[in-house]
Amino acid sequence: MNQAIDIHPETLRHWLKPRAADSHKGDFGSVGVVGGAPGMAGAALLAARAALWLGAGRVYVGLLDNRIALDPGAAEAMLVPPERALQLEAPACLVLGPGLGHSGTARQCLQEALASPLPLLIDADGLNLLARDTELQALLRQRQAPSLLTPHPGEAGRLLGLDSSAVQADRLGAVQRLTETYGCLALLKGVGSLIAGPSGVLWRNTTGNPGLASPGMGDVLAGMIGALTAQGLDLEKAAVYAVHLHGAAADKLVSDGTGPVGLTASEVARAARDLLNAWLKPA
Repeated sequence: MNQAIDIHPETLRHWLKPRAADSHKGDFGSVGVVGGAPGMAGAALLAARAALWLGAGRVYVGLLDNRIALDPGAAEAMLVPPERALQLEAPACLVLGPGLGHSGTARQCLQEALASPLPLLIDADGLNLLARDTELQALLRQRQAPSLLTPHPGEAGRLLGLDSSAVQADRLGAVQRLTETYGCLALLKGVGSLIAGPSGVLWRNTTGNPGLASPGMGDVLAGMIGALTAQGLDLEKAAVYAVHLHGAAADKLVSDGTGPVGLTASEVARAARDLLNAWLKPA
C-alpha cells in the first residue's frame, strides 16, 4: 500500500498565482452546480456561494426546485434550469449532487453530467444514485474527462458494498479501492481526509477540527473544488488545495473564537476566501 503524503501550505504555495491587473471574469472559468431538489435547495446554494467566494468567474446553479429564481445571499449566482448548468463551455467544472435527491430527474442529470467533456465532481445524492446503478457506474468508468468522487464514510461504504465502520477501519485501503473500482479520483472525507487517483498518489489532509461536523460543510467543499478547477488547477490539485484550505479556514475561525460548537458552513466559506487571499500575497 502506498504511503500518504501529508498536505502542508508549502505544498500548495506555487499552485495558484496572484491575479493580473488586467484580469476579467472570463479568465476564471465557470462552475455549474446541479442539485437542490425541493426542500434541499440550500445545499446547492451553499456550494454555489463557496464557488463564488473562491473566485470562479461565473457560477450557474441548476436547481431542481424551479420555484426559486434568486439567491438573496449571493445574487451573483445565476439560477438556471439544470440542463443549462450542464452545458457550460470550458474552462469550467461541474459539481453534481448537493441536495440532488433520488428522482428520475436527478438520475437524468447525473447521466448527462457523465456524458459531459468537462471535469466533474460527484457528491452527496449523486454518489448514492451512482452506488445503486450499474449503468451509471459504467458511464463513469468510460469518461475521458477527469472525475472526482467526494464521499463521507457512509457514502463510501455504499459505493464499495461495505458498512461505514469497515471503511473507517481501513481508510487508506477504502480510498484506493474507490479509485480502482470507478477509475477516477476519490476524496474520502473525515479526520485526515484522503485523496487518491489513478496515478497512485495518496494525499492526506492535516487541517480541520470538530466544528466541521455540521450541516453543509461538504457542499461548501464541493463548491471550493469546483472554483479552483475552473480557475485552472487540474481536478486532483484542486481537491488537495481545497480540502486543506477548507480545514485551515475552520481552524482559523476556532482560533479567533468562533466555534467549534455552532460553526457554520457559510462562515467557513467566507473565511476560506480571506485565507486564500492571504496565501496568494507575495512573501
